[in-house]
Amino acid sequence: MTTLLPTTYARTIEAWLAEDIPAFDYGGYVVGDDVKVATLYCKSPGVLAGIPFFNEVFRQTGCSVEWSFEEGVEIIPHEGKVVVAEVRGAARRILMGERLALNILARCSGVASRARRLRQLADNAGFAGVVAGTRKTTPGFRLVEKYGMQVGGADTHRMDLSSMVMLKDNHVWATGSITKAVAEARAVAGFSVKIEVECQSEADAIEAIEAGADIVMLDNFGPEQLRASALNIKANCPGHQHVLIEASGGITEETAADYMGPGIDIISFGTMTQGVPHVDFSLKIAH
Repeated sequence: MTTLLPTTYARTIEAWLAEDIPAFDYGGYVVGDDVKVATLYCKSPGVLAGIPFFNEVFRQTGCSVEWSFEEGVEIIPHEGKVVVAEVRGAARRILMGERLALNILARCSGVASRARRLRQLADNAGFAGVVAGTRKTTPGFRLVEKYGMQVGGADTHRMDLSSMVMLKDNHVWATGSITKAVAEARAVAGFSVKIEVECQSEADAIEAIEAGADIVMLDNFGPEQLRASALNIKANCPGHQHVLIEASGGITEETAADYMGPGIDIISFGTMTQGVPHVDFSLKIAH
């Protein structure tokens, strides 16, 4: 999936390396430039994700990487750990990129693992709708986390404020009404950008749809209320079959199945990135 990434990700990696080595690399001086091979181990179950970023870290430090698994594979360590890849290069250059590369891989794989579980949960429940993340990502790390969602089989949702208009409660309160907020958004966003409105009730959703919203988000509804409201809204807006209904707010991996129903098109999870356990990797030089 490297071809999906923007060319700017190499500059991001360069900046992260500069953050980690702003001056002298004292430990690198100690180990020198003897060529070594380091083995990447996976020590906890998870979906492998983040290979392009890992590769780029070591490309910039002058090392090469050879992988034993393809991205997106679910790894289950036996006897404590499994060999995932080998990194070859000067000892100091391997160690120069070690922590950054491991941080990226552990985080990206953690997001991908949760995304995979949520998608599988939806499939097992017979839910054909979209399982999506949110914009609740780590500042500076969004590309890695959104990439992890993709590898795990989930939808990334909007990437940023420019990708789609989402009018939340604060937008509506600041503007005065849902109808006015949608009209002003459409005036500047044009025909090519979708508009989503966060709604607190069925009445809000119907107002948003009649105002021209493309997606309505039923926010913080209980499971039974959500399923019933989604069907009611679609029944009351027969001329707007193109409008999608998204469920969001407080939905977790443990409760997700309760929110899945025939009137719901999208379920989004802030927990796809927030509070995600990382997959445990380590990198060890042969000795």
